[in-house]
Amino acid sequence: MAWDTERTDINVNSQGDVEKWVYSTCNICSIGCGCYIAVNGNRIVGIKGNAKHPVNRGRLGPKGENQWHANNSADRLLTPLLRDSDGVLRPVSWDNAMEVLVTRSRAALHRFGSEGIAIYSTGQGMLEDYYTIAKIGRAGLRSHLLDANTRLCTATTEWCLLQSFGADGTPAGYEDIDVTQTLMLFGHNVAETGTVLFERIMARKQKTGKPYIIVVDPRRTWTAQAADLHLQILPGTNLALLNGITHLLLKHGWIDRDFIANHTVGFADVEQAVRDWTLERTAKETDVPETQIAEAARRLGTTPSLVCTTLQGAYQSVDATATCIAINNIHLLRGLIGKPGCGPLHMAGQPSSSTNRTVGGVGSYPAHRNPSNPKHLQEMAELWNVDAARLEIGAEKDIEYFVDKMERGQLGLFWNIHTNPMVSLPNRLRARRAFERTFVVVQDCFLTETCEVADLVLPTAMWGEKEGLMENADRMINVCEVAVNPPPGVRSDFDIFIDYARRMDFRDKDGNPLIQYTTPRECFEEWKRVSKGRPCDMTAMTYEKIKEQNGMQWPANEAHPNGTPRLYQDLVFHTQVDDAQTYGFHMKTGRARTRKEFEALGANGRAILYGLTYDPPAEQPSAKYPFWLTTGRVVWHWHTRTKTGRAPALHMATSQGYVEIHPDDATLLGILPGELVRISSPRGNITVPARIVDTIRPGLVFVPFHFGSWQEHQAANELTVDLVDPISKQPVYKQSACRIEKVRQHHTVAHGETFGRIAERYQLTPEQLAKANRMTPPYRPDVGSHLEIPSMANPVSPPYMLYRKLDLFPHFRLANLDPKEGE
Repeated sequence: MAWDTERTDINVNSQGDVEKWVYSTCNICSIGCGCYIAVNGNRIVGIKGNAKHPVNRGRLGPKGENQWHANNSADRLLTPLLRDSDGVLRPVSWDNAMEVLVTRSRAALHRFGSEGIAIYSTGQGMLEDYYTIAKIGRAGLRSHLLDANTRLCTATTEWCLLQSFGADGTPAGYEDIDVTQTLMLFGHNVAETGTVLFERIMARKQKTGKPYIIVVDPRRTWTAQAADLHLQILPGTNLALLNGITHLLLKHGWIDRDFIANHTVGFADVEQAVRDWTLERTAKETDVPETQIAEAARRLGTTPSLVCTTLQGAYQSVDATATCIAINNIHLLRGLIGKPGCGPLHMAGQPSSSTNRTVGGVGSYPAHRNPSNPKHLQEMAELWNVDAARLEIGAEKDIEYFVDKMERGQLGLFWNIHTNPMVSLPNRLRARRAFERTFVVVQDCFLTETCEVADLVLPTAMWGEKEGLMENADRMINVCEVAVNPPPGVRSDFDIFIDYARRMDFRDKDGNPLIQYTTPRECFEEWKRVSKGRPCDMTAMTYEKIKEQNGMQWPANEAHPNGTPRLYQDLVFHTQVDDAQTYGFHMKTGRARTRKEFEALGANGRAILYGLTYDPPAEQPSAKYPFWLTTGRVVWHWHTRTKTGRAPALHMATSQGYVEIHPDDATLLGILPGELVRISSPRGNITVPARIVDTIRPGLVFVPFHFGSWQEHQAANELTVDLVDPISKQPVYKQSACRIEKVRQHHTVAHGETFGRIAERYQLTPEQLAKANRMTPPYRPDVGSHLEIPSMANPVSPPYMLYRKLDLFPHFRLANLDPKEGE
């Protein structure tokens, strides 16, 4: 373990002593930090880290330590709302709300069949919620339209693992980061998206000098600034870089031929695919210097141990699945998997997104069962006591498929659970028009932007107010206990699902209620039976044992009663035809493979290598839209700020959107630091202040995606292209085209006006006004001349630095600019 010491981070605001501390798990990012919730008078008043938890040893990140504020927010939803004939959301009783939901559900099924209802859930719920969604959706509604906002975040994680290894589940874990010699962070800005894990990495780095860190990112993020080698690639060239590196591995013989022969299939395809990816071609395509590419290949090819992580920079890009498979290929070519310090660790984004995949709330059938395998469907039918013919077959459907169906008027009901697609979906103006064509149910704690297109709103309990289990990014299951009762009039998601199933009168083939459990613990016992014998077996787990051990990693069964820190230690992969979670997809066409085609691969327990073809992004800069646009997170906020925006410290740290522009581009366009600019793409435009920074490539701009109210014109997803990866169906948020324009007033200089007075009138300094008009001293505009007047906002956001140190100035270097200029 990298941590030498415990450090109990604590954030409490209580009128009086804390009455009790309740065991829980952080409900923000996927790192899975253990924590305790502070309670006083049936009110959550704070949080502290769990010093004994192996993930964080008491540490918390800024979002995690402020998450409890949302529970006490004055604008919590406390009663269901139904849109009336005047188009206004009005309070109704729970009985009325549930009857409307049931009536609308039956009407949708009657009109459109099993594809008449879509359920779109979250990555922040509980295992028991997701399993119940799976059972209701697949055996009750008989629908295959189950997806979650994890499609936008980390769906590629699942599909790159399925394609290479036959089943979901990250092979490596955090323990492997603690001992590996080399760590490659590919499109993973862990310093802002997983602050505690970044501290863990850097604590070891400062003590031992290990691991050697390679970062691949077009921005010089905080993570990149801590790297030994930063490959600052052009947008959309991830796979080009990896093909070039793989070419060098083969050229120099930095591969394990015995491992390849004994434990993989498809090596000839890799050889063929990378044959022409010379160092020169790779450097030209990626704009990374040849020396850096060669050094990265040498490190990856000679290191005795290697962990590679990925996140949105890989997942939300063109060729997302292919990129992550190329990383799997490197581990397999080198034989660096299944042993300490080795393996791909494709990250999750949300605290429980992996759980949703594991138990079948999205993707495959529960416990990694193949929806195209009759044997697996028969197993599920027997476990649920339903006819196998009732269970839908075939590949999963995604949110963009749902949007298409809405546009065509072919979806009767869209059930949206703890997510905010009117901010998070790409090309959101198109998405809004589609949503307005169907009956939308929003199940959430607050009125979000999505509630503006909702017909029915159901108020729900939050973290700390309900019981259940979550799974973090490295397969660890942990407990969330009830700290306080939810506010009167509010129900847990679990209770809403149970009530819905009862009212819909879902039955098994013997006429008994389809769902017979009534509590999360009873649900988990059923889930354990479903998981038995499958890759994610949890039969050795209990709530009490999980809490006692501060988390358990699946599989946890008779052979591994205390859990499993890393997968494939026996080098047997889930690629036997009746073991595999999927038959997979053809990488070049995106077409689903048949059973016969999967058998023809001859994997039979061996991992699958792929030859991968690089294709540049479909949308690229042009004369009309000359800049690349990329989007992402900031350290202070989570997703669409539904919770973090209600924490005072987080809101004050970053309260509005902005755009990062390189100084060279700002100079060319004549843009000042903090000036409002308009960013336009073929889909829409936004107006945000400019941050002029040298941490971004020239020709590339960055906009955080957290800000998206309909009243403020700052939503990044009014700009993003709605294209998806052909395998994972994950949207391409990282590569769109845009242009930048100044948004300025004009002032005609009148007789007697001084330059200083004009600047003061518009709340500018004389230097700002002069710079906006490209003037040099002395500043003496002629009467009747016209001055351009910029609007200034100057967003200053302090970074969250290692070991709780705050910097008063922005984290970026302002490249020959005064940090206070524009204030």
